[in-house]
Amino acid sequence: MANTITNPQIESYVESHTSQGPKYLHEIAERTHIDLGERARMLTGHVEGRFLKFLVSMLKPEKILEIGCFTGYSALCMAEGLSKNGRITTCDISEEHAQIAKSNFQASQYADQINLILGPALITLETLEGPYDFIFVDADKENYLRYYETVLPLLSKNGVIAFDNVLWSGQVLQVEDQTEETKAIRELNDYLIKDDRIECVMLPVRDGITLIRSKGSTDRL
Repeated sequence: MANTITNPQIESYVESHTSQGPKYLHEIAERTHIDLGERARMLTGHVEGRFLKFLVSMLKPEKILEIGCFTGYSALCMAEGLSKNGRITTCDISEEHAQIAKSNFQASQYADQINLILGPALITLETLEGPYDFIFVDADKENYLRYYETVLPLLSKNGVIAFDNVLWSGQVLQVEDQTEETKAIRELNDYLIKDDRIECVMLPVRDGITLIRSKGSTDRL
């Protein structure tokens, strides 16, 4: 699904006024488009990748959890902002994508900081122990609400959850769109705004990102 939220000229302007990432990330993006064709739409992309790196640099997490690895671009963006002691656990269900991601990780300086687990994420999550300081969810949309309820207890007190694709190319506004993916994203969005355990902010970055943190994280130390 193509991003049709903002004017393409605005998108280009935003990209040209966002700091450039390392050359190897550009190469990963290029290879993903060449090798995976239409599936490359799942790639995080330049602006969102820099946004994730920026967030991680500010939050200074020790442990990151990613649901939906694809070819490893987003994990490597987050790894840039990690301390030397920081670790990323990333999950993906596709063996093909996982093999590509592992190759990209091994070619980077962050190989020892990233652990990729292959298999259905909901099963993987049952085996993980928190707390995680940053959780990025960008996997199958039909399970978004289940992912939320599963990862919320794994979040550290001052941690942040980020859900990708929450605007779904604007399809969340199209009432006639009753596909399972679109309905699942609407369900998550409507659920979050009513959940008194958390506070959230939705941002029109690329295809929409919602940031979430526990209300308890606002307590003064």
